[in-house]
Amino acid sequence: MNHRLERVSEALKRELGAIILRELDFGDVLVTVSGVKVAADLKQAQVYVSALGVPWQQQAVLEKLERARGHLQAEVAKRVALRYTPHLHFQIDEAIERGSRVLDIINELGLNENV
Repeated sequence: MNHRLERVSEALKRELGAIILRELDFGDVLVTVSGVKVAADLKQAQVYVSALGVPWQQQAVLEKLERARGHLQAEVAKRVALRYTPHLHFQIDEAIERGSRVLDIINELGLNENV
């Protein structure tokens, strides 16, 4: 990824994270923006969110983000100076959950002394 795309991705991640934290309520589910991948033409952005909860809660988070997409895009447009505001696509980032499962397995096997 070139330097400009990285900067745009980081700016979107930072701003979306702040907007979501401030303006959306997900109840007991902890939701964070873990990453953003912007298309080369800057018209599309894949937003990876971490939602710590059971699968139905994660699905509810995605649905709420989809319903709020227009508002989120408008808020991003105010805060990040781009010719086009990317169309946001939300996806659950399962990397944190997978990492947590790996750590649980390590703990169960008693291999955590060196970790």
